[in-house]
Amino acid sequence: MVSFRIESPDEYKLTLANRVRDRRLAMNLSREGLAARSGVALGTLRKFESTGNISLSSFLKILYCLGDERSLQNLLQEREEFQTLEEVLAQPKKRQRGRIK
Repeated sequence: MVSFRIESPDEYKLTLANRVRDRRLAMNLSREGLAARSGVALGTLRKFESTGNISLSSFLKILYCLGDERSLQNLLQEREEFQTLEEVLAQPKKRQRGRIK
């Protein structure tokens, strides 16, 4: 049986914060050390690790400092263009809203 678990945005934030903390610890960096190297305030880093809340700019600075910036490259890649009509027709139909004529 396949089981799916859909996480809320808050759960995703905490998951990211935990992964960043784990990466920091694996690199034997203290919070103070990461804050100094990344240019992110220590309080911001503490808040991020405990709540998952952080600005995108600070998050990117931390990822660059941890050497994990490449993990974001696939985040918003352009979708594949269709090459053939068969590919277009193979796509599931989307429900349309509006009046029925």
